[in-house]
Amino acid sequence: MKFRFQDLQIWQFAIELSDDLLDIADDLERKKLFRFAEQLRGATMSMSNNIAEGSGSSSPRDFRNFLAIARKSTFENANILIILNRRRHLAQDKLNDLLDKLDKECRMITNFKKTL
Repeated sequence: MKFRFQDLQIWQFAIELSDDLLDIADDLERKKLFRFAEQLRGATMSMSNNIAEGSGSSSPRDFRNFLAIARKSTFENANILIILNRRRHLAQDKLNDLLDKLDKECRMITNFKKTL
């Protein structure tokens, strides 16, 4: 069985991006930076979770609301990563790469939302 969201590019990209972000969260936990790790995990999972949950909505309006939350989570992730970089827990080149990917996810969600 396959769920509708599994065919959505916005969900697929969010899952790929989540692998990178969850690796950072795992590293933060090893450094005993538990609050950072927890916050990053939550924001990371919120992207794909809200896309998946929204895809099961009975109305386009409801789906758009879930997509809005997923989009906001990209901003939350960006903020967390910037703070990690400022605290010297994330290299500048890694930050730049991840911010580019988060920006892409954000734009993909915005464009998909327009099709509903």
